[in-house]
Amino acid sequence: MTILSSSLSRIKPSPTIAVTQKARELKEKGVDVISLGAGEPDFDTPDNVKNAAIDAINKGETKYTAVDGTPKLKEAIIKKFKRENGLEFSKDQINVGAGGKQVIYNAILATINPGDEVLIPAPYWVSYPDIVLLAGGVPKVVVCNENEEFKITTKKLKDNLTNKTKWVILNSPSNPTGSCYSKDEIDDIANVLRDYPKVMIMSDDIYEHVIYDNFKFYTIAQNKNVNGRTLTVNGVSKSYSMTGWRIGYAGGPHDLIKAMAKIQSQSTTNPSSISQAAAVEALNGDQSFIKLRSDAFKERRNFVVTELNKINGIECLNPQGAFYVFPSCKGCLGKSHSKLGNIKSDTDFVTMLLESTGVAVVQGSAFGLDGFFRISYATSMKNLEKAVQRISEFCSQLS
Repeated sequence: MTILSSSLSRIKPSPTIAVTQKARELKEKGVDVISLGAGEPDFDTPDNVKNAAIDAINKGETKYTAVDGTPKLKEAIIKKFKRENGLEFSKDQINVGAGGKQVIYNAILATINPGDEVLIPAPYWVSYPDIVLLAGGVPKVVVCNENEEFKITTKKLKDNLTNKTKWVILNSPSNPTGSCYSKDEIDDIANVLRDYPKVMIMSDDIYEHVIYDNFKFYTIAQNKNVNGRTLTVNGVSKSYSMTGWRIGYAGGPHDLIKAMAKIQSQSTTNPSSISQAAAVEALNGDQSFIKLRSDAFKERRNFVVTELNKINGIECLNPQGAFYVFPSCKGCLGKSHSKLGNIKSDTDFVTMLLESTGVAVVQGSAFGLDGFFRISYATSMKNLEKAVQRISEFCSQLS
């Protein structure tokens, strides 16, 4: 019998991956499933990026690289931060990992001591709390309600900061809600944190380019009051449709970046050399397609939000970024489906929805807020039209 680590008892499998896997299994059985659970663009990786990877293979760039990124990729990242965010970094302030998740994991593992708190606004990306728990820290979840557009207020921030707080995590645009913090909101948060000089800030900007309605993206490291203790995390997965290439990166304080590289040297070592070559081209090459794809996402968002708000029992805010909506299903709770029984929770709602209609979504409780569910509209309009119709029919059968 295998004796497993007690640390595994602190965490749970990723709910979003679990939903995607369940949908995949149902499809293999012949069920007509529409999966709206995956957090990845349905667009292909751009051809110039794919060709850069092929060229790298043909040139024999298939060996180990520096642990935390090739010089060429670090240069491309430095140029990106300067060009798009006005941030200045040197190469020893840049870390490249096998996806944004590894970058975040390395940062938390490098800094957390037992009992340290990490302040996480909810709804949150599902992995934040579990990463903190694996590192021996305490995830301090701060619930941000629908009437706050799911964003942390300065009052809630102040009320939850303690002498044990090691990190504050911000994610804008947000997974799962699509909510975005404006420059004024970010600066207000920075002004609060200015008075807590030992608190570090992690800004997860992975959806930076998936924004709508002329929203102006702003990241907290641009605020000089907290620049020196902010880790700005990003990657090529969402903006460049490169989820499977597994390249994430971050810019931050030299000592933190060095510590993250030390941890990476004893885990994965370097990310794929071929993926790094592709990421160089992604960051340095033509960027015009990003706006075109965001426009396509915006059309889908507009459709989904409009149609969901027509359904009895469903209410949905109109987010300014990412490719998710986070509608409320509270109006359906306490009701009963004629064949499947009572709906007592958002988990019941999404389970019955999948079983009854083949539409796979993720329950809001997986993201730290009950009574909601997440839809990824990173799929075709045809799928979205069918899915919304099925959700409407499902809700109409509740009494």
